[in-house]
Amino acid sequence: MLRRLAVASFALTAACAGTQKTDAAVTGADGQPMTKEERVKITNQPPFDLVSCFPRELKMPEQSSQGVVLGALLSARPQVQECLVDPKNRGPAAATKLSVKTTLTDQGATHALTGENLTPEGQACIQKVLDTQVQPAALAKGAQPVEATIPFEHSASGLNSVTFGINEGSDFTGAVRLAQPGWCECYANFKDKVPPTLTAKVKLVKAQQTPAEVTFEPSGVTEGDQLAACLQPKIAALPAKLSSDELSFSYRFVHFNSQASEESSATLAPELRFLQLDLVRTQRAADQAMADGARGPAAQAFATVVDRYQKTKDWKLFDELERTCNALVAADTRVTEATQGRLTTEQAALTIAQEMKVKDAEGWSEAEAATQKNLDETQKELAEAQKIATQDKGACPKKSYKK
Repeated sequence: MLRRLAVASFALTAACAGTQKTDAAVTGADGQPMTKEERVKITNQPPFDLVSCFPRELKMPEQSSQGVVLGALLSARPQVQECLVDPKNRGPAAATKLSVKTTLTDQGATHALTGENLTPEGQACIQKVLDTQVQPAALAKGAQPVEATIPFEHSASGLNSVTFGINEGSDFTGAVRLAQPGWCECYANFKDKVPPTLTAKVKLVKAQQTPAEVTFEPSGVTEGDQLAACLQPKIAALPAKLSSDELSFSYRFVHFNSQASEESSATLAPELRFLQLDLVRTQRAADQAMADGARGPAAQAFATVVDRYQKTKDWKLFDELERTCNALVAADTRVTEATQGRLTTEQAALTIAQEMKVKDAEGWSEAEAATQKNLDETQKELAEAQKIATQDKGACPKKSYKK
């Protein structure tokens, strides 16, 4: 949805509040020479996803499958993207493409990472995320290995990465953004919520190696002002370099949280809330994939016992039939709950897209159409999951006592 991202970029990019003179040829993230206007704009203000501070604690199913592995990989997407915000983790190209192949055995999971435009530091950063976050339950001893592959792609832009060398103001804001993952204590009250958007006024002067002034505009909420009070001294302590006499500009702290509830983002501007819901959608899709993946082994376990019973008619298998069927029903419930969670997110996103389309039909028509399609597909998936759950529950054996 390129149109949607273009709409959001207006909100996410702060305008320049000061200018600097520079005659050096500077190239942007796409490798093309930058205009004078681009060279003086204060950039490097991509949003920050709090999942980098507080990773999701995934409830991995007891039995793994390809779907479970894929879901776990998908859940790690925002942390992989955070690795690529830092320019030292990317090569000179505008796009970074990589592929993760996870192999699961009775010894656990291993991850093979390949890609383009990835530096050794970037490789190490992403490998650490995978080794820490993507650890599905090991297979049973002697089971055939399970493999799953998922692609990741990152495009360097002011929306999702830092680029140094544009101008001294942008170099400072880039340092602020890269420091944010180290300021997690400031976000302790927002582990499952979306912090408000904050605006800091920064003044740099030539004779001072740290900012001369850092002040925050009132956020309008107590928690937001408390967050600003925690961030202020951290920003003020960062090294600053300026060749002109002084420079003043704004830094807009846009916060997202991939594991926050839909309701907690209600105070965001609509275009930002739409992007926040995009991140939540990814997590809901991951939950659905893992639930679907966990249902497979449960269905197979029940089918195996049913096959044994049909061949032997051994009534002693009743308890095992009941146990495995109940496990299958529980797995069905997790699938329907995960799909319903995704549906709720799609409905919230569609509401925003429809509201924004009234104000900007050209900018939001594509987003509305794509979100409507996602919603329709999810509704079909939920109806199918509910149908299967009803069928499975009806197939469970029932005890009867005859006199």
